[in-house]
Amino acid sequence: MNARKRLFAALSQQSTDHVPVWLLFPYHHLGCYVDVRTHSAYRPVFEMSKQRAIMLNRRSLTPPLFTADVTHRKEDFDEDGWRITRNWTEYKGRGIYSENRTRGGETRVKRLVNDNAELDFYTSLPVETSKARIEASLDRLLPAYLKEKSEFPEEYGSMMLSLGEPVVGLYFAANLEEYSMWSITHHDQIVDLFDRVMEQKRIVYDYCLDRNLADVYFLVGSELASPPLVSRQTFQKWIVPYARELIEQVHRHGCKVIQHYHGQIHQILPDFLTMNPDGLHVIESPPIGDCTMTEAFEVLQDRITLIGNIQYDEFRSLSEEGMADAVRALLDECRGHPFILSPSAGPFDENPPDRFIRNYLAFLETAWEYGKPWTVSRSSTEAGAII
Repeated sequence: MNARKRLFAALSQQSTDHVPVWLLFPYHHLGCYVDVRTHSAYRPVFEMSKQRAIMLNRRSLTPPLFTADVTHRKEDFDEDGWRITRNWTEYKGRGIYSENRTRGGETRVKRLVNDNAELDFYTSLPVETSKARIEASLDRLLPAYLKEKSEFPEEYGSMMLSLGEPVVGLYFAANLEEYSMWSITHHDQIVDLFDRVMEQKRIVYDYCLDRNLADVYFLVGSELASPPLVSRQTFQKWIVPYARELIEQVHRHGCKVIQHYHGQIHQILPDFLTMNPDGLHVIESPPIGDCTMTEAFEVLQDRITLIGNIQYDEFRSLSEEGMADAVRALLDECRGHPFILSPSAGPFDENPPDRFIRNYLAFLETAWEYGKPWTVSRSSTEAGAII
């Protein structure tokens, strides 16, 4: 099996020749990670990954959320020793702004939406739902994406598109203390916004699926509206129906979906069965999270491939022998189940210590030797894997 065949067999809950390993960084640079392919310190990791890991080349194609008459501007100025950057969102003579203030080593951040009046303004903004305008925006982004797609060696894995979910815009705009309260006091108002954003998402997903732009889609919204930040009931209304529809849309085109979730997942695990992704990343055991792999397999009954989980900090702290022991222990816990081994996060250290790199290599080497073959006890009822 090459990495691509291993990836799609795993996401179809089928056995593989080696346990699949995903290191999270893509082939082309993604801003949240080091550019592993070109960074000299990571070169040994990248070279070994080509033979012993799967690669998902995570990209995005994102049109403007709001119509063109919602404008954005930035201003920078100094005030009482502070360096201030404000980013304005304006519509029909009104506006709200986010702000960063820095002075010496101190930084203060103001989110875009902080009180009920600002929420009323934000949720009143016209979402771009014109199919023609959305597709024109995507057409402008498409050549750069197709260039990267042509450069990506398909045998390494797959292109993976992250196109967003309705919750994303409000979450990153909002003061999160107020956001939690709004889930109770302004629920219907926020659902109305999400319904309008979903109109755009349907068009964006169809655009990409109809053009066969990727074989895997990555959904990252579920961790943005879940306990303990909001109730499970809110999760079931703000996340589940939208994700379920988008996943069904992807599945109709014969493609796969991985959902991403950090944190306390145990209470809401059954809701992932309702959403029905092919893979779920990342299950975190206590004390970081609240669910072991064993507990997750018991709830999900091998219907979803679990992806995880050596904590990122352990790549910094463990010895090579300790990393090998941790990998073997995790593989023992997960043996017989549909599983992809991964760190909890991708590499973001620009100046990694030697131990960090050696632990990546030990991670890959141990998984390759100890995880062969990777037999899934339960026979898959899925259709054949994409290869």
